[in-house]
Amino acid sequence: MFALPGAKAFCLSAALARLPMSMMSLGIVLALNHLYNNWTIAGSMSGAYILAVAAVTPFYARLFDRFGQRKVGRTALAVQVVAMLVFAFSALARVPIPLLFALALVMGATQFSFGALVRTRWTYLLERTGNMDLLNTAYALESAIDEIVFIFGPILAATLATSVHPVSQLFVPTAACAIGGAVFFSLKRSEPPVLRAVATTPVASDDMELRIARGEFDDAAQRGGAPQDSLRKRNSLAASSRKATRNVLLYAGILPLMLTFICFNMSFTTFDVSITAAMEHDHLDQFLGLQLAMIAVGSCIGALYFGSRQHRGPHWRRMIVCLAILAVGFACMRWTMDNYFVLGAVELLSGLVVSPLFATGNLIVRETVPEQSLTEGLSWLTTAGQIGASLGSLLGGVILDHIDAHAGVMMTWVYTAAAIPFALLGWWVFTRKAATLDVEQDAPTHTTERHAS
Repeated sequence: MFALPGAKAFCLSAALARLPMSMMSLGIVLALNHLYNNWTIAGSMSGAYILAVAAVTPFYARLFDRFGQRKVGRTALAVQVVAMLVFAFSALARVPIPLLFALALVMGATQFSFGALVRTRWTYLLERTGNMDLLNTAYALESAIDEIVFIFGPILAATLATSVHPVSQLFVPTAACAIGGAVFFSLKRSEPPVLRAVATTPVASDDMELRIARGEFDDAAQRGGAPQDSLRKRNSLAASSRKATRNVLLYAGILPLMLTFICFNMSFTTFDVSITAAMEHDHLDQFLGLQLAMIAVGSCIGALYFGSRQHRGPHWRRMIVCLAILAVGFACMRWTMDNYFVLGAVELLSGLVVSPLFATGNLIVRETVPEQSLTEGLSWLTTAGQIGASLGSLLGGVILDHIDAHAGVMMTWVYTAAAIPFALLGWWVFTRKAATLDVEQDAPTHTTERHAS
């Protein structure tokens, strides 16, 4: 894939620009707990930031789809970097909590999903070069890069917070986002074109093309007239035109998929906050980043394996299997969390299914949502994950202040198990819709046969 023109440049720059997603949330928790010694405030502010990110991500994605990545991205990136710097300096100056909460919301409202942008570029590049058979590999690669970011991000954040300054970990992701984002949006050659809907004009009832679309000339086609492939092509284009006008969330299975992502993503931030509290209690916070990174290490290995193979069977079934394995893994983490070496091994093994889970979700969106709304569709999935992460961070802080870290880790497998029914519902809705479309596509053929007889 990296032999394709422009692939290395946009892939690497987007990887650097994604560093904030693994550092800002944890950085807020570490900074606020150090400054105010309150897990509820730290978790709530981190949750407020992530929730603000989730709220605006689809809005930015719609702008990118409508006006283009470069045109929107340069302005949005500049505003984002300024907001991140203002928040970091305000935390450094220990401004009042309400003001810092407001700044966290403003900072979150400036964030957009680089992951969705780079996946859209991969789709465009592979389509343009005739390499769509590599799409699974490309999405798995991006999931692996996400996990590499989540391997080094927590380690870097924890190291900076404990060795340099409790707020220093907020400045590094700001610089990474500025540099990586500037390079990414400067790459014109790999930028996907803006796909616009074409306005249609009503035609008379006796128009020749309309009569063909209605099937009035099917008999002639069967006797050697216009070929059936042409008629099917017209019908297919008409169907895609109707689909293009729909809201992304209305496509079959997308809402259950979002609920699935909300549920199981709650587990990751709850786990992070709980293990952070446990290791600080045991005075092992210098190893916190390494401990949190073990899931990401396993996930990176899983992504590389997933992307190197051709997969058969429904994406939904694969997602349900991965969720079941992950739920068992989190349950094992609860029973091994008093031994950090054993916990690390369980994290590594459980993490093997995390990247395949995210990659499968992206592939489901790719096969469900039309191309002109792909960035928005992928961003809605990112939004769902961020909402889950926000809720997990908030609930994790409350659980720590009122119970303990063991109770926090206990909740992780409950959240993941709760995602499975939503995945089953999404599979059922998607399968039912696909069966309905098959019947509708077969209906004109049967009508034609009756007319012919």
